[in-house]
Amino acid sequence: MKKKYFLLFAGFLFVLNVFCWKEVFVLAENNNLQVYFLNVGQGDAAFIKTVENHQVLIDGGPDSLALTKVSSLMPFWDKTIDLVILSHPEKDHMQGLIDILKRYKADYILESGIEKDSAEFKEWEKVLENQKQQGAKIISVKMGDTVQLGNTLINILLPFENLSGQKMTDSSNDACVVAKLIFGNNSFLFTGDISEKTEKTVIATSDVAITADVLKVAHHGSKYSTSEEFLQNVDAKFAVIPVGKNSYGHPTPEVLQRLEKFGIKVLRTDINGTIEFVSDGKNLKIVTN
Repeated sequence: MKKKYFLLFAGFLFVLNVFCWKEVFVLAENNNLQVYFLNVGQGDAAFIKTVENHQVLIDGGPDSLALTKVSSLMPFWDKTIDLVILSHPEKDHMQGLIDILKRYKADYILESGIEKDSAEFKEWEKVLENQKQQGAKIISVKMGDTVQLGNTLINILLPFENLSGQKMTDSSNDACVVAKLIFGNNSFLFTGDISEKTEKTVIATSDVAITADVLKVAHHGSKYSTSEEFLQNVDAKFAVIPVGKNSYGHPTPEVLQRLEKFGIKVLRTDINGTIEFVSDGKNLKIVTN
């Protein structure tokens, strides 16, 4: 009987040892940046894993679906996200972040600083206060700010100035945090929901080249964004449209035609599901699921 228990225990230790070494091997062999544009319906959410295993979340979609998606991409024991960025405090970008930050601790949370008189924003403020009590650093960013995550760099292109404490009575779309992520020779441009008017200002004033391999199309493909002038300056190879079932006609025929005119390969979360880009710093590989 003792021999039987000994053999069972030894077998358990062997399986555990194999599992542990497998995890170490997987972590050690990760030489790629992974950028996931999550399929969260009519909203934005992007999850990023750097080569050094930093985790970055940009927006969280309109509901708790992003929580399910993010949980599936993180080890079950890991309850900390290194960096969270809220582009602007609209429900289709913010609500999912609220749900996620009730489950996960963030080390840094970046936002524009814009305030809104809405139920969702009041809930966001409570979540931020709770995160702050757990040690998170809450930062209102502006153009020129940078974040270095090992070999991955994030440049902030918008807002142009510190907007902390400013209140918006209507849409905050043009007060978005716009960010460019750079890894080696590859780059991604996250545009939030900015309009054509703000695109023109970015072109005219940005100290950072706005060219990017991958463009996250603004405002889910609204006809009031993604102008020809902007596409010409960004010179993207790929365009990702985060979109779900909606009554706005997103993505609009006008935007799809502009993207086609510039020969940009279009990927849509409503058609392709979650879209993953894998970069070794030189080449991009696309995985859809």
